[in-house]
Amino acid sequence: MSEIQLEESWKAALAEEFASAYMQDLKAFLLDRKSQNAVIFPAGSNYFRALDLTPLDNVKVVILGQDPYHGPGQAHGLSFSVRPGVRIPPSLINIYKEIERDLGLAPPRHGFLESWAKQGVLLLNSVLTVEQGQAGAHQGKGWEQFTDAVIAQVNAQEQPCVFMLWGSYAQKKANFIDRKRHLVLKAPHPSPLSAHRGFLGCGHFSRANAFLAEKDRGPIDWRLPDQVETS
Repeated sequence: MSEIQLEESWKAALAEEFASAYMQDLKAFLLDRKSQNAVIFPAGSNYFRALDLTPLDNVKVVILGQDPYHGPGQAHGLSFSVRPGVRIPPSLINIYKEIERDLGLAPPRHGFLESWAKQGVLLLNSVLTVEQGQAGAHQGKGWEQFTDAVIAQVNAQEQPCVFMLWGSYAQKKANFIDRKRHLVLKAPHPSPLSAHRGFLGCGHFSRANAFLAEKDRGPIDWRLPDQVETS
């Protein structure tokens, strides 16, 4: 994927992954799907948006998603986030509800989470591409191995981080995190199907900020600006 311009700290940390056979196979798969006129989300320039906005040494919190959104105009490279003007997805509505309950912050009118990413919240999906209207279309093609390597790089950092693992998929994917150094917070997924089972009321956002303050890393401002600009 040499055409992708990646943030330098991640480019160095993941050089072996990009040179690997599985990533070459993944690139070939994506090119083949494009040649067959498959509509792939997000745009190629946003495959690694989460990494570009949150350099490795700036990661304070990791929030794991699974697949990008597969509707037109939704996915832009950050888990749970949608572009300005796009209807807020149900899971993100529940995330906002918990932030309001936990921190007393009124929910924003949009679902654009770049301001979190720029503060050090790595909004990472396990699979970084999908096809229009086909959830899970690119699972098992290599992305999972790549994003495992991303998580391993964060885990290896000396600076303590918070891992918010929502749902069994995220919890299984990051079960190797060093809990002596990092804080691992687990809850059910914020999906309407499961949020009432313990996501709502989990207190993850205040707990994350308390941990970051204790470790002198500085808290995350979970408020989102009313006016948003894409960068």
